[in-house]
Amino acid sequence: MNLINIHSIYFLGAGGIGMSALVRYFLYHGKKVAGYDRTETFLTKQLNKEGARIHYEDNVEMIPSWCLNKEETLVIWTPAVPETHGELLFFKEKGFTILKRAQVLGEITRSTKGLCIAGTHGKTTTSSMTAHLFYQSHIGCNAFLGGILKNYDTNLLLSETSPFTIIEADEYDRSFHWLNPYMAVITSADPDHLDIYGTAEAYYKSFEKFTSLIREDGCLIMKKGLNIIPEVKEGVKIYTYSSNEKADFFADNIRIGNGEIFFDFIYPSGKVADIQLGVPVKINIENAVAALALGWLNGVSPEEMKKGMASFQGAKRRFDFQLKTKEVVLIDDYAHHPDELKAGIGSVKELYPDKKVTGIFQPHLYSRTRDFAPEFAESLSLLDELILLEIYPARELPIPGVTEKIIFDDVHIPEKRVLTKDQLLPYMGSRDFEVVLMIGAGDIEQWVEPVKEVLLEKNKVNCQAE
Repeated sequence: MNLINIHSIYFLGAGGIGMSALVRYFLYHGKKVAGYDRTETFLTKQLNKEGARIHYEDNVEMIPSWCLNKEETLVIWTPAVPETHGELLFFKEKGFTILKRAQVLGEITRSTKGLCIAGTHGKTTTSSMTAHLFYQSHIGCNAFLGGILKNYDTNLLLSETSPFTIIEADEYDRSFHWLNPYMAVITSADPDHLDIYGTAEAYYKSFEKFTSLIREDGCLIMKKGLNIIPEVKEGVKIYTYSSNEKADFFADNIRIGNGEIFFDFIYPSGKVADIQLGVPVKINIENAVAALALGWLNGVSPEEMKKGMASFQGAKRRFDFQLKTKEVVLIDDYAHHPDELKAGIGSVKELYPDKKVTGIFQPHLYSRTRDFAPEFAESLSLLDELILLEIYPARELPIPGVTEKIIFDDVHIPEKRVLTKDQLLPYMGSRDFEVVLMIGAGDIEQWVEPVKEVLLEKNKVNCQAE
C-alpha cells in the first residue's frame, strides 16, 4: 500500500471504535478523510470536529467529490457494514482499492514493531494498559486501541520516535490474520463469533494461525492454561502468564482492601514489588501482568512500571465507574460474552459484598444469544437483580425463535424482568438501587448518562426527604 499517491481516505463504518483510530491517524498524516456510519454518535461528532466529513445515510451522492478519483482514494471498510451497502457496491463497481481495517493495520505492523494483543476478552484493557505503560515511559509508542483511553481521551497514540505500535488484534472475521506481530499476547480463547467460525475447534485454530504470524525474532505471551497449541516460527520465544499461579510472569503477594490493589510482579529473573493498580478491580491483575510482561521484554524500567500501572485510569466502557457515592454506584461495562459477564459481576460482588447488585444487560447479536443462552443465564444468575433489555441486532437480521426470553427463562434469581429501553428510565426512577452495573456492546451506552441522571435525581429527593 503506497500512501504517497493517496490523497483521500473514505471510511465505510467510520464511527466504529477501531475504525475511528484510523480516521484520526490519517487526519494526523494530512490526508482528506470522509466516510459513512449508520448513526451519529459523540465519537463521530468529535471526528467531524477534528476534520473528517462523516454522514449517516447510505447515499452515493453524499460522497465528497474529492473521494471520487480511484487513483487517489483509498476506501477502508469494516465487515460490520454489510456487503449489500450501496456505497460499498459503488466503490466496487468503479474499481476503487478497498481494504479492511485489519489490512491497513497489517501494513503498519510490517513497518514497525507491532505489539498485538488478542483474546475473546481482556484485549481492550490489556492493550490500553500496555499503551499507557509504554507511552509514559522513556520508550514511547504508537497505539490503535479498541477503547477510548481515559488518560488521553483518545483511542490513538502517536510517537515520532518510538518503533513500537500497540494494536488490539480482533478475531472477528479472522481480522487478526492480516497482522504481522513482533510480539503477541493472547489473553483468552473462549469460543465466540460462532456465526463466523461455526465450531469451537475452528475458533481455536484461528488463534493458532495468529501465533504463526509472529516474526522470527519475536515472542508469544500466552495466558497459562489456554486451549491453544501455538504454531510459532522457529526462533519465536513462548512465555506464559497468570494472575495467581506460577508462570513465566505472574502476580504474587496480592493485597486487596480499602478500595486498593497491590501485588508483586514476578518476571523470569526477578520481581518488581508493590505494583498498585490505578483501576483496582481484581480482573485487572491478570491484564496488568500481561502488559507488564511486554514492558519488561522491551525495556520499560521498574520505576516506570510502577508509575504507569498506578496512573492508569482505564478505558471508557471497561468497568467504567460513572457514579460512586455513599448511596449508589453506577458502573458501565462493555462485556458481551458469558465469561466476561461472569468475571465482571464477580468483581463487583467482591468489591461490594454487602450491597445489592442490579445488572442491566443488553444481549448483543441474535447468533451470540442463540449460541450461548444457557451460559448467559448462568452468569446473570450471579446478580441480585436482573433487568434484561431486548437483543441489539447490530449487523444481523432476526433469527426465528431467538429473543431475550431464551436467556431470561433460565435465570435463577427471583428478581428479574424484561424491559424495553423506553421502560428503563421510569423503572429506574421508581425505586432505590445500591450498585447498578450496565452491561452490553450495543447501544446501551446511550442510556448510561440518562440512567445516571435518574439515579442522581432520585438520591437528591431521598436526601431532602431525610
